[in-house]
Amino acid sequence: MFLADALRLIARHGRAALVTGLIAGFALPGLAAMLKPALPAMVAGLVFISALRIGLRAALGSLAQARANLWLVLTLQLGVPLMLVAILAVFGWHGSAVGLAVVLAMSGPSISGGPALTVMLGHDPAPAMRLLILGTAILPLTVVPVFWLTPALGGLADVALAALRLTAVIATAVAAAFALRRRFFPDPAPETIRMLDGLAALSLAIIVVGLMSAVGPTLHRDPAALAGWLALAFAVNFGMQGLGFAVLRQRPEAVPASVIAGNRNIALFLVALPASVTDPVLTFIGCYQVPMYLTPILMRRFYAPA
Repeated sequence: MFLADALRLIARHGRAALVTGLIAGFALPGLAAMLKPALPAMVAGLVFISALRIGLRAALGSLAQARANLWLVLTLQLGVPLMLVAILAVFGWHGSAVGLAVVLAMSGPSISGGPALTVMLGHDPAPAMRLLILGTAILPLTVVPVFWLTPALGGLADVALAALRLTAVIATAVAAAFALRRRFFPDPAPETIRMLDGLAALSLAIIVVGLMSAVGPTLHRDPAALAGWLALAFAVNFGMQGLGFAVLRQRPEAVPASVIAGNRNIALFLVALPASVTDPVLTFIGCYQVPMYLTPILMRRFYAPA
């Protein structure tokens, strides 16, 4: 009973839970380093919780939605990064740390917490789950041209293999959640949904601590550099959300698709690329979590119905 009440309380204050996780990531670098090895398992758990909350029928959608989602994912994970590669090449920035960071961010699929963030914004998480599953599934294909045109990234085979592993993990977690929901609570009560929302918010708050393992040391070593990376992270994340919403405003999935446009799983590349590529952008990856986790707070009014 206590656990259920605690989870419902966290659900009511989910945005505060995310801020608490961010603060812990900044202030407790030792804890962040300790949690980092457990990130893959925690991400899989979050996907499981989100799928359990949504259910199979809502997650599948219709054939028309599937076609629209495919075009949207191809635009986000292929069209946008290829356009960035071309722009960076024109200005001679394609080998810079900033250029690599932005291309990596825009090449990734949705973060696993995309459906949970959508819930906190007060919108249907099912479209976000569909985009998460589809985007992760086709990532091994969409990274090929981007990495081929960006030799500084290297490691194409490793990235494709890591993407396939991630696809397998997400598929397993989603299938298990759908089976569990169909067997034990095919039509969950509102209170059960609130508990799952609370569990998702708690998971997000813990995950972000591990993702920010490089931020605390940079704050003490070079605050000016951290401020620059943080400004870039906000510009990329909120800029893509604003652009996505401007383009998709009239579509029913405008909010979840816009959230995903800015919130990408750049952390995936940490397990796939060599340290020589990822080390210069580690601080950006940590900073990128800040606008992600502040999205339900700072973007709520932006996404509110007129």
